[in-house]
Amino acid sequence: MRMVVFGIVVLVLLLAAVQVWRLGDDWRADKIWRQLAGTASVDPPPFELAMLQGLPEPAERYFTYTIRPGTPLYHVAEIDMHGEFGLGNQQAPNYLPMQASQILAPPSGFVWRMKAGNGLMRISGSDAGAGRESWTRFWLLGILPVARAGFDGDHARSAYGRLIAEAAIWTPAALLPGPGVSWQGLDENRAVVTFRHGDLAQKVEITVAKDGQPTQVLLSRWSNANPEKIFQEQPFGGSLSEFRDFGGYRLPGRVEAGNFFGTKDYFAFFTVEIDAIRFVGGK
Repeated sequence: MRMVVFGIVVLVLLLAAVQVWRLGDDWRADKIWRQLAGTASVDPPPFELAMLQGLPEPAERYFTYTIRPGTPLYHVAEIDMHGEFGLGNQQAPNYLPMQASQILAPPSGFVWRMKAGNGLMRISGSDAGAGRESWTRFWLLGILPVARAGFDGDHARSAYGRLIAEAAIWTPAALLPGPGVSWQGLDENRAVVTFRHGDLAQKVEITVAKDGQPTQVLLSRWSNANPEKIFQEQPFGGSLSEFRDFGGYRLPGRVEAGNFFGTKDYFAFFTVEIDAIRFVGGK
């Protein structure tokens, strides 16, 4: 009997410790979210076409399509989304239904919080990148840690690549010419933006249609999402569609993205529909 009681006590203590661990993850994600929201500009200036002077022609079309003149230039957005998240590979995607929310605050960082799956296959947690503080932390059923990575230079570099790629998708005002941001034209429908922040730098290629609608983003991302599980530069990107207006910004309502975009090994593990975008700022 004593052994049974002792076993129950140990189990209760173990479960309590796991919950404290999990709550610590949530607390840290909340804290970084609030810090990123605090980087939003107060009373940002409105968008003017004169700001595009000297840009390559595809970049001009990108901005005139995505930002309506007179729209406040918000750099921070909170995004709600739903869709599918693939845990497998090209041959066996193992897609799970998912819902997620994100704060995107280039160049400072992002936090992405996700819940996916159902039944006994329920995964929740977060990805984040804020300078050198970055992580991937996901839990099965809220009690079993199934992914723990981050807090090193490789992960931070990879997270920064995601941050700038998503800025090109959802916060175009952050990519207007300025300190750390430069553009180069490739041809009549493609331009590359380079975004530097501290000792991190990322190039993102944006393809636009004749009317300026961005149709895809492509970057060489530092990643270990490969069979060898080693960090290396490799293609990452996605296709953009179903554009609609979000408070003066014309942005994609659907995004499909994954590793090795544009190659035979492309696996679209991330497919989302946007439910809402709220820009953070103002008086």
